[in-house]
Amino acid sequence: MPRVKRGILTKKRHKRVLKAAKGYYGARSRLFKSANEAVNRGLNYAYRDRKVKKREFRGMWIVRINAACRENGVSYSKFMDALNKKGIDLNRKVLSEIAFSDPSAFSGIVKEALAA
Repeated sequence: MPRVKRGILTKKRHKRVLKAAKGYYGARSRLFKSANEAVNRGLNYAYRDRKVKKREFRGMWIVRINAACRENGVSYSKFMDALNKKGIDLNRKVLSEIAFSDPSAFSGIVKEALAA
């Protein structure tokens, strides 16, 4: 049975990790063990924060819609309830964009929703 040398695969793996750690500070960009820990931690944070980003954006949309609703004399929850009862299918992302970029159009949406 011939001897198996794994140097090629190890070198390839180390090279891949060190390339991913490029730009990290100190030993984290130069030493495999430190770089491997830093890269794995970074990948875990990236995975987690892709989910967190969705939560944060939804919160921002709600804050924007609420601010625009208050300017029109209605609370966010009453406005969303009126929208649902009227059957107006606009999601929070679109509503916040309208509220931010075109307040007069948002006022029209509020009036339409509350005219029951």
